[in-house]
Amino acid sequence: MISIGFLCNKTRLLKKEAIDGMTDLVLYVVAPCLIIISFQRSFNPQLLGSLGVAVLIAVVYHLINIGFAHLLVHDSVEKRRRVLRFALVFSNAGFMSIPLQRALLGEKGVFYGAAVIAVFTVVVWSYGLVLMSGDSESINIRQLVFNPGVIGVIIGLLFFVTSVTLPAVVAEPMRTIGELNTPIPMLIIGYYLADARFGDMLKDLRVHFVVFLRLIVVPLILLALILMFGVNEETLVVACVIAASAPAAAMTTMFSAKFGQDTLLSVGIVSYSTVVSIFTMPLVVGLARHLTQ
Repeated sequence: MISIGFLCNKTRLLKKEAIDGMTDLVLYVVAPCLIIISFQRSFNPQLLGSLGVAVLIAVVYHLINIGFAHLLVHDSVEKRRRVLRFALVFSNAGFMSIPLQRALLGEKGVFYGAAVIAVFTVVVWSYGLVLMSGDSESINIRQLVFNPGVIGVIIGLLFFVTSVTLPAVVAEPMRTIGELNTPIPMLIIGYYLADARFGDMLKDLRVHFVVFLRLIVVPLILLALILMFGVNEETLVVACVIAASAPAAAMTTMFSAKFGQDTLLSVGIVSYSTVVSIFTMPLVVGLARHLTQ
């Protein structure tokens, strides 16, 4: 699917305006529909407890990333340093993770993946905002609360806790729209990869180091910690590992452009980590599935 997006760019079948519209469609319509539908299940205290475990794992995961970013990622140029650290801390938990969670694990995988997205949103609009802007007063409470991912989780969680079942005339269209969350993001990623220039990235050792930490080291450490503490539910573990092993978040570029950081570096590291993740994610996720079966 990524390769089709790549070809749509090269053949000019899709234009940038169409991709921007598709991006908004996924963020504001498709992903919330998929998240809400994933919560359409009978209330189960054990399942709610597992969701809480997923939230805890997501918090620990981001704390590990933040620690590694400040301990291991350094650069004499501040604008580069901020981008490199942001790329390590935040994974593409929406565009790359949810489609794979849906494809490999079904709606229950998205159910747990939604917990990771909720934590990601809180951390990116607090710590991430301060990291990129350099201003602790820039935290945007409105973006923190009124975010499509968080709103989708809140609505879905309310339905789950109260055992509210949507009528079929509503649920089935939402489920069908939610299924677009696999092909459309992959097309979008392929479209942007067609414009990426990897020459400078391949020469930058710090970029290789950050990508190595983001795609291999941190996911494996998280997997080891999860198993060490006795969490062995396959769907829960694999859903969290998928999110952890995803490439650098697209918001790396969005925030970099907004706050005047090294935008070219941000585009390069997002694109480069995405290409590398095509090879690393199957290995890391496959290991997680093997160890929890």
